[in-house]
Amino acid sequence: MAYSMDYRKRAVEYKDAGHTFKELEEAFKIPPITYYDWKEKLSTGYYETKPKVERSRKIDKEKLRQAVADNPDAYLHELAAMFGCTPQAVFYMLIKLKITLKKRPLPMRKNLKGNARGL
Repeated sequence: MAYSMDYRKRAVEYKDAGHTFKELEEAFKIPPITYYDWKEKLSTGYYETKPKVERSRKIDKEKLRQAVADNPDAYLHELAAMFGCTPQAVFYMLIKLKITLKKRPLPMRKNLKGNARGL
């Protein structure tokens, strides 16, 4: 069961205010080990949100988008040569960018009379 940050802070403050572990367990339904864990993590800043750091990659996402827009018929190995990497790396980056290079032909009308067998 996941507890909210407010609940955790109130439980730690309740115990730090001088209440016993038995009172803490009755009021918040948590064992002493949970109290110690929450207290340590709150004091060290464990629960604070950290900014997401994106690692540097060989293929720049915006440059790849522009290269695909400029050359929509380019093969993966041609794109890979532009960026100095493997075609697999380009393939997986295109998947992350939700870009597909599939070219689908226009739908064709079927001749029902020619396709109907045994009627």
